[in-house]
Amino acid sequence: TAARLLPRGGRTKGAAAQRLRRPFPPPRSPPRRRSSFSSSSALGREAPWLSHALGGPHDGSNDPDPPVVKNFVNGEFEAPARGHRIACLDPATNKVLSLVPESHAHAPAPGEAAGSWRSSALDRAVDAAKNAFPRWRDTPVQARQRLLLEYAHFLHKKEVREEVAHWITLEQGKTSADAMGDVWRGLEVVEAAARAGADMTGDSLQNLASGLDTVSYRVPLGVCAGIAPFNFPAMIPLWMFPLAIATGNTYVLKPTEKAPSASLLLVKYLHDLGLPPGVVNVVHGGRDTVDGILTHPDVKAISFVGSNSAGEHIHDVGSKHGKRVQANLGAKNHATVVMDDADREGAAKAIVGAAFGAAGQRCMALSVAILVGELEEAKSWAGEIAERARALKVGNGFAEGVDVGPLISKEAKERAESIIQCSIDEGAACLLDGRGVVVEGYESGNFLGPTVLNLSDRSHADPDEAITNPAYTEEIFAPVLTVLAVRTLDDAIRISNANPYGNGTAIFTSSGGAARKFTNEIEAGQVGVNVPIPVPLPFFSFTGNKASIRGDVNFYGKSGVQFFTQLKTVTSNWQYEGRGGSDLGGVTMPVLGKK
Repeated sequence: TAARLLPRGGRTKGAAAQRLRRPFPPPRSPPRRRSSFSSSSALGREAPWLSHALGGPHDGSNDPDPPVVKNFVNGEFEAPARGHRIACLDPATNKVLSLVPESHAHAPAPGEAAGSWRSSALDRAVDAAKNAFPRWRDTPVQARQRLLLEYAHFLHKKEVREEVAHWITLEQGKTSADAMGDVWRGLEVVEAAARAGADMTGDSLQNLASGLDTVSYRVPLGVCAGIAPFNFPAMIPLWMFPLAIATGNTYVLKPTEKAPSASLLLVKYLHDLGLPPGVVNVVHGGRDTVDGILTHPDVKAISFVGSNSAGEHIHDVGSKHGKRVQANLGAKNHATVVMDDADREGAAKAIVGAAFGAAGQRCMALSVAILVGELEEAKSWAGEIAERARALKVGNGFAEGVDVGPLISKEAKERAESIIQCSIDEGAACLLDGRGVVVEGYESGNFLGPTVLNLSDRSHADPDEAITNPAYTEEIFAPVLTVLAVRTLDDAIRISNANPYGNGTAIFTSSGGAARKFTNEIEAGQVGVNVPIPVPLPFFSFTGNKASIRGDVNFYGKSGVQFFTQLKTVTSNWQYEGRGGSDLGGVTMPVLGKK
């Protein structure tokens, strides 16, 4: 349980204050003991961020007393104020797991009189981050890195990753194996953040004039914020706050209201390892809380991953209010298969895994397969892909051997099923229909089986004509694969480049010439050659483009360091004693380096 996994915690406020008043000490390896937290969830696992003592109106609950999720502010779990709650549902059953507060409401706290008002949880979180910033900024970069090294070491423990993965599967629905991968890919960003100092070095130049030197530094921004999506409850938050604090910023994280527990657990672990209070805070909520972050005067930068509609709003409003914004949005990733020379078995297996893994709820999922060559051969390939997809097991993510878990919500399932029907009505051949799948014991879950729609059952796709079938134009975000057939590689490239999105793409071929042509001419920002999901490791940056991004600075890697820092340039004039008076300038424009 979490009680067995949590390291030593429970520091007094006095001890915490002393930590902030002196340079940050080297992180220690805390002795193991049982957690000092006594709060447990009704779900049978230690969960100090849940409380049954709080009530309030909410939507969608079939439990008269579900636990309420707490915020994490200034190093402590904080009971939210009374107000509207958002139901967090188990996608495998649609039963209420917990209630998530709206953190930008200015309602009275539990126990306060109905007429009293106080600052919102968001305001307190930003204030805590703002107050912690000066000392955290001045903490030596190597001390910040050491803490992240210890954090990465702690997350490497299998039992720790299993605990985080449990909450991901419970709240988000993905399989246990996929949830473990979610944590691992986030852990890799933590490891990379532990060397952020190497990417923060500036530039310098001596003797621009006699005794005059210029040095530029990369310095942190201040309070930064992250708005995370439901599909990667661990990985995306770990894209955000570790690199932000490694570069000297403080942070306010708003995890998805659909799966908040992984973020809370990850931040709790980091705090127990010695992170000072206020450096990372967690608040919950929906659009009201998001808008509060976008307009808060003390928030300097915002990171977001999610849908285009939400991302465009976040980028536009945040930018209008003077924030630096990075936003990764939607996608329609194409895989091109050169049928004449591709490894058929390997390519088909890779496409099935990339299209239907995580129930298709990945921004880098392969949602379109373009088959290059003869039409009959393409129909044969499409049939084989459909048969491989048919063999995938749909079910509860905790069950052994399950390949495809539920979609996140009833609304997501209904939307995907509607798009499938519209696509069929407009001429698509349905090679595999995942609608109507029933999982025994989970009949109320949001399950949709793998679905394969062929838009080239009768003829090749024409690259000179727009493809209007909704299976192609919509980001379905579900286990649905759309198949096209084209005559040439040039046709495949033209179709791919005409798509407004640019997150990722892949080519399957054994021809170096075809691979070189494809990688050179394709517009998408992340390209795989015989790699179905080409997400770069954090030595590099996540480089989606076109309609898949807003802002111009990418996540993690060197670009991530640049996003969380700004340049400060210092020009100094020091004259050696005894060389006479120095000329510190006059009324005319200074011209340096000129005799």
